Amino acid sequence: MPRYFLELSYKGTAYSGFQVQENAHTIQGEIEKALLTLFKTPFDLTGSSRTDAGVHANQNFFHFDSETAILPKSIYNLNAIVPADISIKGIYPVPDTAHCRFDAVSREYNYFIYKEKNPFLNDRAWQFPYPVDLELLQEAAKTISRYQDFTSFSKRNTQVKTFICTIETSEWVQEGPLLIYKVRANRFLRGMVRGLVGTMLKVGREQLDIDGLRSVIEAKDCSKADFSTPAQGLFLNRVIYKDSLKPFLQPGG
Repeated sequence: MPRYFLELSYKGTAYSGFQVQENAHTIQGEIEKALLTLFKTPFDLTGSSRTDAGVHANQNFFHFDSETAILPKSIYNLNAIVPADISIKGIYPVPDTAHCRFDAVSREYNYFIYKEKNPFLNDRAWQFPYPVDLELLQEAAKTISRYQDFTSFSKRNTQVKTFICTIETSEWVQEGPLLIYKVRANRFLRGMVRGLVGTMLKVGREQLDIDGLRSVIEAKDCSKADFSTPAQGLFLNRVIYKDSLKPFLQPGG
């Protein structure tokens, strides 16, 4: 049966997360409802990257199998059905064995912080009015990239077999009024980016030194990390696939 990848972006403020949940408003639920409305048949969606309640995505993916022909105009029709805070960016025919989760080689997240009150950022970034030392934040980000076991940055009750992650990029940048943490890794644990950001901000405020950060990481205890960072500043920026899939994930590919 033909397989398709569906690429989308969304503002997660109004949703209980990406993956469908019983009695909850989710991104997957809205996409499934739109597909059913347009094609008059249910679709079984598999998601690439779960995002928590209130988290946004510039890019995420589902895959599904369907004998129904998915034409380019279907994207326009589906976007007319889904809510304004979801955008379907593309639907791509892919090899039957392609898997939107397991064929991803890395994912990239951005966390946005701003200092002065700004009504245009309040639901897409975190207002953090305290002074922070950018050099200390950079040192913290580099320190994190030297580790692989992130047990301390995984929330409890997660069903994973390993807490090992390979960090490919970890840096802080200042872009106008926004302070942004950019991180790319082969995989992420539940709550990991928000835990990293919250703990690094303690370093930036000189409430924790680099040796203290190392101690948090090496403790392999999530009670040592700071997970108080709110959801609205976090974006799944993009999903990177293995080279053999990239030609398929282009318009007209």
